[in-house]
Amino acid sequence: MSEEKTRVVPDIELGSIPAEPDTVREGQRVDEKSPQDITNKYAKYAGGVPDGGFKAWSVIVGCVSITLPSTFLGYVNSSWGIFQEYYERVLLSNKSPSTIAWIGSVQAGFVAFIFIPGLATGRLFDLGHFKIPYFIASCGLIVCTFLTAECKQYWQFFLAQGLFTGLFSGIIYTQAISVVSHWFLKKKGMALGFVSIGSSLGGILFPIAGQNLIPLVGFKWTVRMFGFMMLVSLGITNLTIDRRLPPVNVKGGFLNLPAFRNPAYTIYCLSGIACCLGLYTMLTYLPVSATAVGMSNNFSFYLVAISNAASGFGRLSAGFLADRIGPLNAMIPFTGLAGIITFAWPYASSRGALIGVSVVYGYVITSGTYVSLLVAPAMAMGGVGDVGRRVGMFLTIAALGTLVGTPISGAINARTGGFKDPGFYAGGIVIFSVLLLCVVRYLQLGRLYGKC
Repeated sequence: MSEEKTRVVPDIELGSIPAEPDTVREGQRVDEKSPQDITNKYAKYAGGVPDGGFKAWSVIVGCVSITLPSTFLGYVNSSWGIFQEYYERVLLSNKSPSTIAWIGSVQAGFVAFIFIPGLATGRLFDLGHFKIPYFIASCGLIVCTFLTAECKQYWQFFLAQGLFTGLFSGIIYTQAISVVSHWFLKKKGMALGFVSIGSSLGGILFPIAGQNLIPLVGFKWTVRMFGFMMLVSLGITNLTIDRRLPPVNVKGGFLNLPAFRNPAYTIYCLSGIACCLGLYTMLTYLPVSATAVGMSNNFSFYLVAISNAASGFGRLSAGFLADRIGPLNAMIPFTGLAGIITFAWPYASSRGALIGVSVVYGYVITSGTYVSLLVAPAMAMGGVGDVGRRVGMFLTIAALGTLVGTPISGAINARTGGFKDPGFYAGGIVIFSVLLLCVVRYLQLGRLYGKC
């Protein structure tokens, strides 16, 4: 009896082009390119998720090079505190802290115009449009940095350093985070921890460089040097970062509205809004608050660098911890501690106390125990083929909180003349977000205990 030959196809990840060229899954459109043409391009990466290897780790190196100069990490947000203080004292001394904070809140951290592009770029990523948008956004971010050096009026800073820097950073960041899920599964937490290390390095490098270069060469050349640093870093990124899986055209356009049928995903998006309302208040106003209690400008600048130095240890430990106990289990206690530290921050009035809250807050929050694991739960709430849209939608929704978070804190500070009330506001809203995370965890697990 002759044996029937069975065709063996590679183990293609969920969300990739089907193995059979004459079959199309529901919701998938037949494009002009044949599935076989697309599959051949990615054939060498077919099979299970690598979770390591030269190519996978070279992608992580590229992602680290992104978080060093751009996005809510590195230059854009971790260093915003030095700009906030300098603008209040020198360049924009006629503007209120709340008004100045709008530049940072539009540009930095979890702010709308860093994450709103995620809605479009997440969809483009799923469709396979990756390299060209990345290159264009990299060029745009570098140009905006050089333009910031030439700004003199508030509206110029708002456009160059706020709106467009955030816009190009959003295009870069969403795709960089999404591509991690192509190369890592079991070690995804560790990979995300390594990716966020770039923000720690950038958060140390840029504040210290700014503090020492501004008195020597002036504000303009300091920012220009930041631009040259970005040129090198983003050049490395564009050469090394790449996707592994073939593109998929799933129905729904920019939005994946059925994702909100999952209550855990919906509540997780709400928790992102709440946490982002208070998350960066302390880091933004830490140098200003230190100056207000009599500390020197030199010491105040270094508090941001100290916080980001502590964050390097936290980012790695958060990643390793998430792989063992789950990202939500790691995020909940540390984010709660961040809320408590935010309550305590306004009472720090000595050098030792300010350094202490900077170190603890840096390890807990800037560390990425929340920040570096932020997208991991959203990644896990669906298939790999739609990860770009799902992450993009979450970041866009979370942006609503960040857009107004630090300006609200600045307005409270202007009204009360101190930082206790902003600390209570920010700490309280962060604690509320932790309660929502607990609900998400229960909905995901269906029980009180377990890895999640």
